[in-house]
Amino acid sequence: MTGRIVVVDITRLEARHLRLLVKQFRDLVAETDAGGDDPALRRLSPPAYPDDARAAAEFRSLTASDLLERRRADAETVMESLTGAATVADDDADATDTVGLVLDETETQAWLRTLAAVRLVLATRLGVEEGTAHDDDDPRFGVYEWLGYRLEGLVRAVDGAN
Repeated sequence: MTGRIVVVDITRLEARHLRLLVKQFRDLVAETDAGGDDPALRRLSPPAYPDDARAAAEFRSLTASDLLERRRADAETVMESLTGAATVADDDADATDTVGLVLDETETQAWLRTLAAVRLVLATRLGVEEGTAHDDDDPRFGVYEWLGYRLEGLVRAVDGAN
């Protein structure tokens, strides 16, 4: 994907909600100690050496801060790209208007990493694991599924741009 742009269609209300989710994610990674015990953040960077706890801990101590900083910067990029589209009130008649967000290569990569990371954090918080069922009545799972839908749409847009 060299120098290509991607257009993401999103409603203003979706943009607002996504911006809020990404802001919460940004705040989480910005306020977290890189060596912390938050399972969701640890899941974002699994052990580099699963069979060697000492080497894995050393690797994490050397890289975790940089990784969290990159995730924070990516989240900032996503929030910035959503700013114009996200300016709408819940009861605004324009809330369901679709906006085409034009993303350059850097923004697209930040979006891909951020949506995947936010979804992974949410999955950890909800206890979602491969092959497990969840309560369809729990609205948090709707957010989790919606993030997956948005991520899949972005991947398809990227494939279409290539």
